[in-house]
Amino acid sequence: MQLDEPVLLPRLCRVAVCGGTHGNELSGVYLVREMLKTETRREDGEPASVLMVLSNPRAMQQCRRYVDTDLNRCFTHATLNGPVSDGTPYEIMRSRELNAMLGPKGSRAAVDLVCDLHNTTANMGLCFIAYSDSDWICLHIFRYLQKQMPDTPMRFIHFDVSNKESYSLDSIGKHGFAMEIGPQPHGCVKSDIYTAMKEGVQHMLDWAGYFNSGCLFEGGLVDVFTMVKNVDYPRDGETRNIMATIHPRLQDRDFCLLHPGDPLFQTFSGETLTYNGNEPLYPFFINECAYYEKGIALSLARKKCVTIPSIRAQTEEEEEQASEQSFASEEEE
Repeated sequence: MQLDEPVLLPRLCRVAVCGGTHGNELSGVYLVREMLKTETRREDGEPASVLMVLSNPRAMQQCRRYVDTDLNRCFTHATLNGPVSDGTPYEIMRSRELNAMLGPKGSRAAVDLVCDLHNTTANMGLCFIAYSDSDWICLHIFRYLQKQMPDTPMRFIHFDVSNKESYSLDSIGKHGFAMEIGPQPHGCVKSDIYTAMKEGVQHMLDWAGYFNSGCLFEGGLVDVFTMVKNVDYPRDGETRNIMATIHPRLQDRDFCLLHPGDPLFQTFSGETLTYNGNEPLYPFFINECAYYEKGIALSLARKKCVTIPSIRAQTEEEEEQASEQSFASEEEE
């Protein structure tokens, strides 16, 4: 395939915008509530039908990340299809309700695009988090937001996890990403962070409308940060209590290259512990409040430049031909 030949992709007929997956990440909660007040069908070309979802109502009511277990870890195929009982955690039951509403995951019936809204206490700006570094829809939306919001620091994070093992709400859709914006303390909402999220969601929906109406989006380059590993805090071998915090020279320096030998932690007695990795990597989710319970002080990523092709939406005739070819292939199998 030549780069100047556009890739033809199905239109985004159904788009879901989800907030409150974590009940104390309030930008998405308040944004979806606001969008629900003015819920309308979009008018641009072949419009996308936009579904607004408040994902975890019980956790939102209590302003907690979750009630029983982290909802955003409940969307693997195993969890969605495992046995349930009267004692099954609320979030596991809720994940099945959301899968029925937006999926089923991995099926033709699933919504075309899921945008799940999150906040982080880390100094990460606006990030897309996705399970693919070759989902041209998500990468083009990201690139469009970069152009529309040039003053907002923006990164694309790739978690290299299979569809079967992908665990977050956005994995239900045919395409999906989390829009993660910070820094913002959990349990409160900051005007600048809320505004950036609101603008990002509006630009995403605008892009979907333009795409559905037949606009051609030129290819280009996107920097992608692929997660390599998580790093825990130093801990006491017996009590498992942490023995250090993020070093002050690293704090708030998300996506600044960390070299072997650079300060990483500062113990409570004042000793500096350095990064002893074999290669320079990019830290993110530095000192995320919600990750203390998960044993994560920060995550590390490699950066690469991904070439994305030009794309446009298939016409109705092209969609019918593609559907017939797909059906024929399934019949042969």
